Order: sequence, then structure tokens, then C-alpha cells
Amino acid sequence: MASRIKRPAKAKAASQAASSSRIPAYIRSVDGILKETDKAYLRRKLDRKLSKFAGSVERTSVRVEDVNGPRGGTDKRCAIKVVLRGLPTVFIEERHASLQAAMDGALARIERAVRQSLQRRRTKPLRVRKSEGRRAALA
Repeated sequence: MASRIKRPAKAKAASQAASSSRIPAYIRSVDGILKETDKAYLRRKLDRKLSKFAGSVERTSVRVEDVNGPRGGTDKRCAIKVVLRGLPTVFIEERHASLQAAMDGALARIERAVRQSLQRRRTKPLRVRKSEGRRAALA
């Protein structure tokens, strides 16, 4: 009898790595405050937060800027826009003194907002078909 051939572990890990970036995202820094490490962090967290909704997300846009410049204060702004299929666009903006806190706050809020938007679509019918309304009236 032929024995089973085991699949190498590397092939499975490579396929998972290729599918990790499922969310199309455009990340833009207005004032150049976003380093490559911050950009990689943002992309990784965005994929982690929105990958469960990948079938409904068309594209994502992230904009990071330093509003007050060198003056200080709560001036780091992270704005995330998610375009959903068949639903209105979801937009979240978060401001904080540190860039990391602004990004984390915006990511947490966008995940909740997208989840709520998709749950509303699933629980609330967009319209009642005329044929169903007539059947109910005749019964």
C-alpha cells in the first residue's frame, strides 16, 4: 500500500503569508511624520482588524498628519476611510498627542464602525419585494 505523503510545513506558511494582505489599503502621510516602521505597523494592524470583513471591503484609505506642526499638543491625526460594497463609506478620525495612540484609536473605532454597518445590512432588509407584499396581503 502507498503511504500518505506529508505536505511540507513551509508551503503552508508561504500560502498564509501571501494571503495576509487581503485589504487593499492606501496609506498617506501629509507631513512626512510616518516612518516606514509606522507604515508597516499600520498596514499589519489594518489587515488584522479588517481581514474578517475582507469580502465586503472594496478599499481602504489612511491619512496621517501632524496638525499643529512643531508646536505640540493633541495634534496627531489619523483618518481612516473604508469603502464597503453596497453600503455607504465608513469614515473615522482620531486625534491624540502621540502618533501611535492616534493610529490605535482610529483602528479600534474603524473595526467597530465597519462591524456595525455590516450588521445593520444583514439584519435590516433594504426593501420589500412587491411580490412578497402581495402574497402577504392575499393570505
